[in-house]
Amino acid sequence: MNFQQLEYIIAVDSQRHFAKAAEISFVTQATLSMMIKKLEDELGIKIFDRTKQPVTPTREGEEIIKRAKQIIAEVTRLKDFSKEVKGEITGELHLGVIPTLAPYLLPLFLRSFIRKYPQLKIFIKEMITEEVILRIKNGELDMGLVATPLNESFILEHPLFYEEFFVYSSGKENLPNRKYLLPKQIDFKRLWLLEEGHCLRNQVLNFCELKKEETDVENLHYEAGSIETLINLVDRYQGVTIIPHLALLTLRAPQKKNIREFANPKPVREISIVVGKNFARVKLLERLKAEIISKIPFESMLKNKKVVEID
Repeated sequence: MNFQQLEYIIAVDSQRHFAKAAEISFVTQATLSMMIKKLEDELGIKIFDRTKQPVTPTREGEEIIKRAKQIIAEVTRLKDFSKEVKGEITGELHLGVIPTLAPYLLPLFLRSFIRKYPQLKIFIKEMITEEVILRIKNGELDMGLVATPLNESFILEHPLFYEEFFVYSSGKENLPNRKYLLPKQIDFKRLWLLEEGHCLRNQVLNFCELKKEETDVENLHYEAGSIETLINLVDRYQGVTIIPHLALLTLRAPQKKNIREFANPKPVREISIVVGKNFARVKLLERLKAEIISKIPFESMLKNKKVVEID
C-alpha cells in the first residue's frame, strides 16, 4: 500500500469514472486501474462496484475512502507543519465559515491576510455548523469560523469576539417607544427567522424564549436562507427580525434607522476559530486569530453582555 494508491481511489470517488480519474491523476487508465486492483487485493476488500455507471464505492469501499482522505489530509498537514517550524506560512488552509458570518467577516480581514502570506493557499466554503464539525472530524477542514460554544469533545475553540444582536424592524411595527428593548416586548407573530439548520435561528429562539411558542408563530412557516433575505422581508412586508452586529455594516442609511438595541445584559454570540484537538499549525492559527481580531470594527468585550447558547 502507498499514498499514490490512496490518491487514486479518492480521485475515482470524486469523478465516479476511471478514465476521468486517470486524467486528473496524470496517469493512464490502465495504470490507475491496476494500482487500485492491487490495493483491493492487499486489503481483501472490493472498493468500487465496476458494474455500475457511474462507478460507485461499495459499502466497505466508502469506509476505506473516508480513511484514505483522512490519511492524505494528515500527510499534507505534516508537510505544512514542517514548513511552519522553519518559520514559513505556506501550504493550504481549508476553512469553513457559517453563512451568517461569511459575507460580513471575510471582507474585513481576508485581503490583508492573503497579502501578508502570499504562499498560503486558502480554500473557503460556507456551511452550517454541523457540517463544519463533521468535516473537521473527517480531516476535510483545517479550521472553522462558527458561533460557540459547541461542546464537542474533539474540537478546540479559540474565541475571537462577542457579537451583539440587534432588532431590525419595520417603522410601522408597534414597538415600545424606548431606546432599549426586552425580548418579551417583541411580537413573535411578526418575527422572521432563518430556516432550520442555522445556529443563529436557535440562538434567537433561545434568548427570546420562543421554543414553547414556536408552533403558534405564523411567520415560522417561511424559512429564509440568509440575513439579507430577512432584512428584505422586513423592508417589504414589515415585521421584525434579529440580526448580528456585523450585518449592520452593510445597511444603507435609511435601513439603519430601523435598528433597535436590546437592554442589558445584551444578548451576544461568541465567534470562534475551531480546530480539531490534533491541529498542530499553531503559528497559522495565532496569526489568523490576530488578523481577525484586529479588523473587528466594534467593542467586542463581554461587559454587560450575555452569550446566547446555540441550543
